[in-house]
Amino acid sequence: MLTKKGKYGLKALVHLSGLPVGQLAFVNDIAIANNIPKKFLDAILGELRNAGFVQSRKGKEGGYRLARPASEIKIGHVVRVLDGPLAPIPCASRTQYQRCEDCDEATCQVRNMMLEVRQAIAEVLDNRSLAAMRDADNDDFPVELTSQI
Repeated sequence: MLTKKGKYGLKALVHLSGLPVGQLAFVNDIAIANNIPKKFLDAILGELRNAGFVQSRKGKEGGYRLARPASEIKIGHVVRVLDGPLAPIPCASRTQYQRCEDCDEATCQVRNMMLEVRQAIAEVLDNRSLAAMRDADNDDFPVELTSQI
């Protein structure tokens, strides 16, 4: 499940991607526009800066902007940086694999299902750019939730 950190980070990146190229945005403006706690957003933007997604400038004329074009930023990469692996369980992870202690992975039906889930998540997130996410409207997402889990 996407954490609040992941969600807020994506919202901040979408916000920045909607600005003219090179324009800086104040943290407070991003926080207010997207209903994100400012202190939490400061920390998230720091992680995004360290990962090379955003650039920052300090001072009166400071703020944040994208470090590269939105079309080059893949959502899967952002989610992994902020939230860790996409896999629902460690034995299905490609980036932070951990062997199960309580089963035989070769015959474990739970692991097999979670590998499929991880692959489906990665397929969507690794093939969607920040620009595509920003430019999408509700008609671009055909999945309709019929029940809550």
